[in-house]
Amino acid sequence: MRPSTPSSPSAAAIRREAAARRSLRLPRTWGFRPSDAALLVLGNAVVIVVMWTRHGQLGHLASPGAVFTAIGQITALLGTYSALVQVVLMSRSPWLDDLFGIDRIAGWHRWLGFATVDLIAAHVVFSTLGFATADGRSFLAQTGVFLSSYPYMLMAYVGFALFVLIAVVSVRLARRRLTQERWHFIHLYIYLAIALSFGHQLAVGSDFLHDPVALAYWVGLYGAAVLLVILFRVAIPARIALRHRLTVQRVVSETPDVVSIYITGRRLGELPMRAGQFFKFRFLSRELWWQVHPFSLSAAPNGEFLRITVKHVGDFTGQLRGLHRGTPVVLEGPFGLFTTVRRRRPRALLIAGGIGVTPLRSLIEEMPERKAKPTSARSGKDAMTLLYRARSWDDVVFKAELDELMASRGGVVEYVIGRRGHDVKPHPLAPRELIRTVPDLRERDIFVCGPKELVTEVIASLRALEVPANQVHVERFALLT
Repeated sequence: MRPSTPSSPSAAAIRREAAARRSLRLPRTWGFRPSDAALLVLGNAVVIVVMWTRHGQLGHLASPGAVFTAIGQITALLGTYSALVQVVLMSRSPWLDDLFGIDRIAGWHRWLGFATVDLIAAHVVFSTLGFATADGRSFLAQTGVFLSSYPYMLMAYVGFALFVLIAVVSVRLARRRLTQERWHFIHLYIYLAIALSFGHQLAVGSDFLHDPVALAYWVGLYGAAVLLVILFRVAIPARIALRHRLTVQRVVSETPDVVSIYITGRRLGELPMRAGQFFKFRFLSRELWWQVHPFSLSAAPNGEFLRITVKHVGDFTGQLRGLHRGTPVVLEGPFGLFTTVRRRRPRALLIAGGIGVTPLRSLIEEMPERKAKPTSARSGKDAMTLLYRARSWDDVVFKAELDELMASRGGVVEYVIGRRGHDVKPHPLAPRELIRTVPDLRERDIFVCGPKELVTEVIASLRALEVPANQVHVERFALLT
């Protein structure tokens, strides 16, 4: 069973339109702006610093040891707060995704993670130096005193070691050596690291020993972060699973290393999703139940089935070909701003690389049908143009579907197939080539999805062509795999 492109309204088309109208509720931010979120985060940081100064910490800086200890205290508080913000970013909140987009969240998550480790490391070093200087001990001797005399200190050191481990495996060189599953599993240790540090913070932290307001404030911050994780990573996926009872219907081979997975369930039209978005999927088979991976929808929501299309790039994706009919599926999401809601122009240019065509395929299906069928993007009469870059024709996915969909919607497909410098030019997506293929691209919305190298090249070309940034919409496929 493959998606069709009917020429007249059908029951499936009506359900698809109803689902699209429901999904117009997105973004789900209720008037909350990115600047409001930034003020909330910064405001809490200011409150934390003010509470620390209110306890008289700045009035006892008469000696080097006191200065070191003060630095250790403030870096501990800010490092802990940074870790809690990290937890919120990891909560997989569709609300945050609608507000900022996956690119920003991923970037903040990465750099905030390193900042967290730096601050906590500074806390360990300066607190030890402060106490050692005041008591006339060496750094190692003071560390021994901490471990033997202070409550929850061993747990705190183990938590710090876990933070360092997570930072090490997040460095690009180390990241390339780890599978997605192992990297994700190690990242979950951040919850354990924060939990191990919590008791130390409450039992030893000077902000909490004699100030019930500060204690309540910090317990509230921890509670809010935990609540968001439980809500978005446990409660809502469980609700979707119970309400929609999603299962694998069939697995269809598209190419030798690409498969499409069709998923059915109850009341799928009630899922508030749009073409171009993605879910995080958990397949409850014996081998895969413990893993969760993001995949874009490769067919527009239609109320009958969900379809994802996956390329074999690792152990997990290779095992998906063997999924059996009836395998239960759990979803988290939907996520992503890569939708037609972001369109501002009447015509569109879509640029895909390899398997990155999947969300673009669903976007095309959601576009309205048109009678005009231009043969070239150079005429400027097409509703949209798809540039599809692949190394070989064997790597092209959905060719028949794409040709049919684009023709019925007044669009054209330009296939750029082959190896650079051999079958195609050395830079097939350079500014000169893009403007030659689509002369009016500055007047279009441009949607780009593909491997990191392709996205980087296309973005550079569009900047060189002075395409307005608000017309360029990117799904960085590398972030989803």
